Amino acid sequence: MNDSLIVVGITLTYLALVLWVGLRARGQQNSSLEGYVAGGRHVGVVILFFILGAEIFSAFAFLGAPGWAYKHGAPGFYILAYLSLVPITIWAMGPRVAKLGRERGYLTQGDMIADHYQSKSLGLLAGVIGVLALVPYLTIQIAGAGLLFQAATDGLIPFWLGALLAFVVVATYVFCSGLNGIGWTNLIQGIMMIAIAWFLGLSISERIYGGVGEMFSQIQLTMPEYLTMPGATGMNWGYFSTAVLVSAFGGAMWPHLFMKFYSADSGRTLRKVSVFYPLYAYLLVPLLFIGFAGILAFADSPLERSDTVLLRMVMDVANFSPWVIGLMLSGALAAAMSTGSNLAHTAAVVLVRDVVGPTVMKGASEKAMVSATRWSVLGLSLIAYLCALANPSSLVLLLLGAYGLIVQLFPMVLGALFLPQLRRNSVMAGALVGSIAYLLMDFVWSSPLNWHAGVWAMLLNIAVVGVCQWLIKPAVPPVIAAQPSASTTSTNAH
Repeated sequence: MNDSLIVVGITLTYLALVLWVGLRARGQQNSSLEGYVAGGRHVGVVILFFILGAEIFSAFAFLGAPGWAYKHGAPGFYILAYLSLVPITIWAMGPRVAKLGRERGYLTQGDMIADHYQSKSLGLLAGVIGVLALVPYLTIQIAGAGLLFQAATDGLIPFWLGALLAFVVVATYVFCSGLNGIGWTNLIQGIMMIAIAWFLGLSISERIYGGVGEMFSQIQLTMPEYLTMPGATGMNWGYFSTAVLVSAFGGAMWPHLFMKFYSADSGRTLRKVSVFYPLYAYLLVPLLFIGFAGILAFADSPLERSDTVLLRMVMDVANFSPWVIGLMLSGALAAAMSTGSNLAHTAAVVLVRDVVGPTVMKGASEKAMVSATRWSVLGLSLIAYLCALANPSSLVLLLLGAYGLIVQLFPMVLGALFLPQLRRNSVMAGALVGSIAYLLMDFVWSSPLNWHAGVWAMLLNIAVVGVCQWLIKPAVPPVIAAQPSASTTSTNAH
């Protein structure tokens, strides 16, 4: 049997299994908005652990992370640095967000912002920023799926068809099953991607170099610049550090993170997840090993696209059988699809609940809102698919770009949760100025000192908030003269 056909057969079987599990997760509660969006707020520790893990470990993990280790060397460890801060975010914010959501019926980040600041326009702004940041993130997953199919099947399934196959499956079970479908498929896909990542990372190092330690010893002898900062491509400490900051604070602002906080059955559940979360982060360690393994393997003929290093190592260097390649493709697709399902679901909910709901669908019934959300899953997935056909040059840079935009919500969210003295005009001005400044620095101007543009924009955002807090005084409610009481009137009459 042709090797490519074996790979395709294994992968299609896997896609069919995921689709079956996702559709089986449909329940009666999916007919309500709270059921479709938040799973009825009854999600427990195990499912929530895999849902939150899948939102971080995506196509970026299997393609972008090894690609950065291969291209830059030591700077690739920024990924582990910022992931070490994620449990702090879950512990500090999660229970508070879940409690507010349960008490006040919040389903999105925009719900909380609009209610706290008593401003629908501010909730609308948060929704627009959220959708604009989520679409590129979703595009990463679709582009990753296309790259995986094209390379692993030796072109038998082209980029456009591979991307389409994976995300037709995702869009179908998210459309039908909402958060329940996402939870159960992420459980299966999470276990699969962790097992495959560790198998590949250790076996590739063993096959080519005789082990992980020997691999790093050889790199140290022949290409030591890859093991020290600023790495092989001269990435300075400024960009490394600011990338960590943007990813850590931006990660806490993603709308899909808030929606999963709302779905938890209790704050205690979220704190348990935060304690065990680092176990999921170990997934990236073997994937970084694969990137470092490619440094010497492709020293004489560097790859044109660093994001393909894992595929090239598995298929061309380590000489695995097509059965292993098929499992590798399925594991990498698990990463892309599990995150993609969360992103498509969240982007659709945010679009309908925060952007369309208060405007063109004002006063619509709950049934109409659920229907609009389901169809938005398909529409936004299609938009992201069309963006993916542009074949973005770097999945990591695209992801960092999305983080740079979403982090501009930080002062706004911080005010809603912990700093009630922040006023809506201040945080709105800060978010607008920060978002515009970020887009200009990312696409028009160069970032000063070669720092991540998101940090400069965030500093400008905070400065604008501070100036507005100082200059714009809060409105003073009119003082209404107290009416004399009956007893006072009687006394005066006498």
